[in-house]
Amino acid sequence: MSTWKRWTAVAGLALGVGIPMLAAPASAASDAPAVDPAALRILKQSTDFLDGLPKFKLSTQSIIEDMHATGHRVDYDLSANVTLKRPNKLRADRTGQLLNQRFFYDGKALTLYSPSEKVYATQAAPETVETMINFARETVGVLLPAADMVYTRAYPLMTQDLTAAVVVGKAVVGGIICHHLLFVRPGAEFQIWVEDGARPWPRKYVVTETDTPEKLSITTFLTDWNDAPAVDDAQFAFVPPAGTSETRFIPYGTTAKAGR
Repeated sequence: MSTWKRWTAVAGLALGVGIPMLAAPASAASDAPAVDPAALRILKQSTDFLDGLPKFKLSTQSIIEDMHATGHRVDYDLSANVTLKRPNKLRADRTGQLLNQRFFYDGKALTLYSPSEKVYATQAAPETVETMINFARETVGVLLPAADMVYTRAYPLMTQDLTAAVVVGKAVVGGIICHHLLFVRPGAEFQIWVEDGARPWPRKYVVTETDTPEKLSITTFLTDWNDAPAVDDAQFAFVPPAGTSETRFIPYGTTAKAGR
């Protein structure tokens, strides 16, 4: 199954630059703990910071790796504007090479709207953002961009079954100095770049499947964070535009998948 079908949720020109690398002394590498408490501490600072925000808005740009029918890897781009108001409001406008959708959640129902096809589907949903995200994924097969960053109390979820946690070092993402962290669990690994300073915004997020031969990844850049957006409940409620038709979600696991 393709990464796009499994992961649809969630740049510029990549320049190949040779960077000389210095090997760490063998003793230092062997003494480093597999799960470094410093990596866990930085991750928890970021997730706790996001937990404390009653609302926020951000933009994401994802690069989704997939295998083409020719057997070669290709990249698909997906951009999104996400607005969250805790505990039960979420909107995500997603545009990309294979996807053009608007996602609405008002605390009672989730709606997926496709402007290009002029159709929408609505489904009654649980009462919090976290339970809705799980419901959307497991019931109708809808994944949201960088959903881990939206959960309240995301830290236990992200650190479950870890076999390694590493502080790779400092890096610059979009001109911002960040802590580069690596986490490994069975079947997957993820890297996260957390802004250094009093406001530890996550700035980049890479998830890689390690239980497949291709080891494909999704890379998401998180930008334009705003912790005081002007939001009202009306923007999370879907009102069908004139000329649109209602359809239905097809249960996840059937051959056609709504929202994919």
